[in-house]
Amino acid sequence: MFAAYAARISPDRPLDGLVLGERPAPAERPGWVTVDVRAASLNHHDLWSLRGVGLSEAQLPMILGCDAAGVDQDGNEVVVHSVIGQSGHGVGPDEPRSILTERYQGTFAEQVTVPAWNVLRKPKELSFEEAACLPTAWLTAYRMLFTNAGVRPGDSVLVQGAGGGVATAAIVLGKAAGLRVYATSRDEAKRRRAVELGALDAFEPGARLPHRVDAVIETVGAATWSHSVKSLRPGGTLVISGATSGDRPAHAELTRIFFLELKVVGSTMGSKDELEDLLAFCSATGVRPVIDEVLPLDRAREGFAKVEAGDLFGKVVLTV
Repeated sequence: MFAAYAARISPDRPLDGLVLGERPAPAERPGWVTVDVRAASLNHHDLWSLRGVGLSEAQLPMILGCDAAGVDQDGNEVVVHSVIGQSGHGVGPDEPRSILTERYQGTFAEQVTVPAWNVLRKPKELSFEEAACLPTAWLTAYRMLFTNAGVRPGDSVLVQGAGGGVATAAIVLGKAAGLRVYATSRDEAKRRRAVELGALDAFEPGARLPHRVDAVIETVGAATWSHSVKSLRPGGTLVISGATSGDRPAHAELTRIFFLELKVVGSTMGSKDELEDLLAFCSATGVRPVIDEVLPLDRAREGFAKVEAGDLFGKVVLTV
């Protein structure tokens, strides 16, 4: 079957290790389900895999891709939850959790196989392309906002780095949930787009906000960390799920964190229950993922290059 896979690890030039070509179709295994992929979306995780983060040379070749929507063996339209081993179903109770492509072949292919527990029904209201955006970036944003930040309608939230998949999702979900959302971006066009999607206002990184916020959604890391901490009200919560600009900020702001009793919460992906809630939320409210571009799988390299350059607003989706 045709697939986009990592054939080599290249920390500095990740796309050098990306190959588009034929790979073996997934073998049948008890308790697992094979899904015919209709759409899959790109994440920064896929670039990190090509750099060797969470993926070793010994595991290659590895089909990339965490997210997918497609059709199962019984003809059902489904969405794949990409956290494998979280419950022990299909992989053994003692296996630690992992994300697709860390141990198991991913979704950038004509077919993918996962434990039956990891397959959810796709709401008919969502297209395959829309549903394929949800299991990683949108699920991460959902968990950051509603589980780990614990915000409620009327609360204020700062989203750093508008344009990225998680940040874009947080803006749209926050607006739909009645939050007062602010955003930042270095790019003026992305700031305008953030406002169009529901942010009250969007600022350059480091700019003073109209007031301190209840929570900050942080995926940028070192470049915005100090601003994130300084933007919180006393007792506020900073939720971090990524560090695309680096994980060692020059100013950790420890004094401010302890003196104002701020909370710093790490967040990774989300649970199957949260993905079910997210699917239902989108179905009921009309909220839809923001898609930057849809490309056929044989043009995956263009999508990877776009993600690497940061030249996007929303998700890049690959169709099969």
